[in-house]
Amino acid sequence: MKKTTAFFAVLLIFTAAALSAQSAEDIIRTMDELQTFDTMKATGSMITNDRFGTKKVDYISWSEGNDNFIIEFTSAAELGQKILRTSNELFLYYPDAEEIIRLQGAALRQSMMGSDISYEDMTEGNDTLSKYEVELVGSEVVDGQDCFVIEMTAKSRKVPYPKQTLWVVKDSYVAEQVHYFSKSGKLLKEMRVLEVKELEGKVTITKMVLEDKLKKNSSTEMIVDEIETNPDLGSNFFSLDQLAW
Repeated sequence: MKKTTAFFAVLLIFTAAALSAQSAEDIIRTMDELQTFDTMKATGSMITNDRFGTKKVDYISWSEGNDNFIIEFTSAAELGQKILRTSNELFLYYPDAEEIIRLQGAALRQSMMGSDISYEDMTEGNDTLSKYEVELVGSEVVDGQDCFVIEMTAKSRKVPYPKQTLWVVKDSYVAEQVHYFSKSGKLLKEMRVLEVKELEGKVTITKMVLEDKLKKNSSTEMIVDEIETNPDLGSNFFSLDQLAW
């Protein structure tokens, strides 16, 4: 019994030492690596609650690594509308007009399908360290989860938010909560993760809620119902040619 107790005491000491030795860069790098898949297909819905009521939009999405992403909306009102994100650009496709529009400038800050998510939010990938300086500022318990608290400051203006604070769960390296700030420090949005799923040694968020703090009583839930990892998407899948297929 004494040997068992001693073993767990030593394990806790080594675990605590390992955690304390981690830098903010280590934590963010691990978080990004665990949530980046070679390719993925997902189906789900986006539910927005605001002063106009409740709106549900269904979608299918495909992704490749950090940069490439397509979402196709499948609800009747938005059927066939698509968004293509590549490493540097964002495009919308409207099937009725058979038109592709490149979004840039102020248009990126528009709401996506009336939700609390902007098109600009879609440009955020998992290559965090290339875009932000990061600093570990402490630990806090959020919703019963022991979290690293990390502050991030943008390296350039090519990101949606100049500052972010992340609460990253120490056991899973998933951001339990994220606050998005303006350059002056005003809280703009808050994201909370409600569910995650482990897949092949990695992890993906299957339910989260985003609140736009500049709106009154407005929130959007993103829910993933089905996931397929590593589908064969071909070399030309994330292109303008494929956007209007």
